[in-house]
Amino acid sequence: MFLVVLTSLLVWLVFLVARGQFWRANICLPEGYVQIKSAPSIVAIIPARNEEKYIGEALTSLVNQRYSGKFSIIVVDDESSDDTVQVANAAAELNGHSEKVVVINGKPLPPKWTGKMWAIKQGIDELSKHAPDAVYVLLTDADIAHDWDNLSRLVSKAETENIRLVSLMVRLRYKSSWEKLLVPAFIFYFQKLYPFSLVNTPGRKEAAAAGGCILVHRDTIASADIPMSIRTSLIDDCALARQVKQSGAIWLGLATDDTRSLRRYDRLADFWSMVARSAFIQLNFSVVNLIGTVLGMLLLYMVPPIALIFGWLFDWKLSCLGGVTWCLMCILYFPTLRYYNASIFWAPSIVLSGLMFTAMTVDSAFKYWLDQGNSWKGRSY
Repeated sequence: MFLVVLTSLLVWLVFLVARGQFWRANICLPEGYVQIKSAPSIVAIIPARNEEKYIGEALTSLVNQRYSGKFSIIVVDDESSDDTVQVANAAAELNGHSEKVVVINGKPLPPKWTGKMWAIKQGIDELSKHAPDAVYVLLTDADIAHDWDNLSRLVSKAETENIRLVSLMVRLRYKSSWEKLLVPAFIFYFQKLYPFSLVNTPGRKEAAAAGGCILVHRDTIASADIPMSIRTSLIDDCALARQVKQSGAIWLGLATDDTRSLRRYDRLADFWSMVARSAFIQLNFSVVNLIGTVLGMLLLYMVPPIALIFGWLFDWKLSCLGGVTWCLMCILYFPTLRYYNASIFWAPSIVLSGLMFTAMTVDSAFKYWLDQGNSWKGRSY
């Protein structure tokens, strides 16, 4: 048992000094930006399926962007059964920017396409008609509210550093008890899986993006054959990043402003479904990868507290080693908690969230094996 706990400590020490020091949570889009003299034209494409609750606020944030260049928005209604179209049109009209927004009715989903990629393709097909001079395409979701200068900051990053794809991990909602337990941990695990500093380094194999906010050069969309080349990808944002990084620089960072997700996770089931939907896909449907992941998560997050408790009863040296490991774990978690303005007293809960994310991953695998598929808003893949 002592060797097992020591192994856990050594892994956390490796995370402390290596793996791009992902835990620092300091790769962020700068708050200031360089004003581009001739601001390039941008078009936003928003795939929307049954998003009447969120699309109004999301569109309001976009049409009111203080961007000096030309900016237009294409909303692709992906066969919604609610009032998504009506809410989108009303939001544009209410804000006095109906001329900026085009809402198109999406065609039925063909075989061998995911719904989101099919909607994005239809949006791209409309560029020649509605935004022929667009230099950049903003791929964003119907539940994302953008801070007033987010476009300017994204474009400044892309133009001044010659980056072909700029992606922002927007702030997830952090209000309910489940969100307070799971959201910072989710961001921590995502950075551990895709260290931003390595993702942003040319020549490194790591590539990732956050699908809620991706600014990509229009020429890159054509040269990378987007979205045709990733039309079946269920983790489409990372697939897009891999395609683009083959020929150009990409950048992924955290939002430091009020660019945020509007989606609520008031119930555990909501968050659980979001993670379980793609966890086993991330493991390439591999049993070996699943076993390795489960064992790794247990080693990292469960062994230290178990050693601390049982060591206190039977072996003080084991207890001390477990306590030191748990403390190190908490220290590495502090920056992510600070990013969410959360109390450091949430830090020890990372062992609980680690156990829960492990269970979500296992559940994702069982859903696949039981042929329950990947379900999203009435569609199964």
